[in-house]
Amino acid sequence: MHAIGIDIGGTKIAAALVDEFGTIIRSDRRPTTASDPRGIEDAVVEMITGLAEGEEVVAAGVAAAGFIDAAQSVVYYGPNVNWRHEPLRATLEARLDIPILIENDANAAGWAEFCFGAGQMYSDMVMLTVGTGVGGAIISENRLFRGGFGCAAELGHLRIVPNGRSCGCGAQGCIEQYGSGRALLRIANELADAGGIGQGLAAARKGKGKLTGKDVGRLIQDGDNGALAALRQLGSSLGQACASLSAVLDPQIFVFGGGVADAGDLLLEPIRAAYLENLPARGFHPEAEFAIAQLVNDAGVVGAADLARKHVFTK
Repeated sequence: MHAIGIDIGGTKIAAALVDEFGTIIRSDRRPTTASDPRGIEDAVVEMITGLAEGEEVVAAGVAAAGFIDAAQSVVYYGPNVNWRHEPLRATLEARLDIPILIENDANAAGWAEFCFGAGQMYSDMVMLTVGTGVGGAIISENRLFRGGFGCAAELGHLRIVPNGRSCGCGAQGCIEQYGSGRALLRIANELADAGGIGQGLAAARKGKGKLTGKDVGRLIQDGDNGALAALRQLGSSLGQACASLSAVLDPQIFVFGGGVADAGDLLLEPIRAAYLENLPARGFHPEAEFAIAQLVNDAGVVGAADLARKHVFTK
């Protein structure tokens, strides 16, 4: 019942042989050559072949950022790799002797958390992955929601500020511009420029010439007032988005992953506060739970493997 999960990121390809309980048996990792799609395909084939050797493997799931069609076969658009209407599933299956499934990376991570992590006790879950950008996954009635074209749950592009900051997607005011790791750095730099509570941020920036995510994360853990203020501002934006999502999706739990989620309860507290402040019909509408993702860096490969396994047995 083993399956293989592949997670193609902007800088690395992670792979793992995974059992039906979400346990990683063994793994592999290689750098991503984003400018060479054929080279990535070669690496994926080699990793799957290596991990499958001597094992009974029923399927392999490949998770990548971007828009994947409803048949989980074609990458419409990949932001990290130059895939445009790429028939990735057919290409890989032509070179391998096991079924292949293509999945959005945030969907794969969300499914892993739903099955094996923070969402195990629920039927309806929303996951927000707060890293450089903001990714998302929706579980509704125990099923991964992909939408009519397969491109659902791009939650980072929910617009929360009318005529707000320009986003790389072409719209303005997307949550990605207010609730991502990039946004946290921008807010931290603004506070550093303003002085006052931003003095610690300014000092860290002066020492290295610029602020990094690790600098801000360290200052958050150290209790720096400026870094905590930046995190609260970011959390407030995410909480507003969660209130809007509750009006549409009515999840029982919101799960937060990605590098910014390392802040734990320091992130969840302002999210909860803004969520409650903006929740429609508060006092009458049931209130969702909030949790930090548990699988961290393994979520993508575990989720991709499990989705591929389930696809084979539910055909």
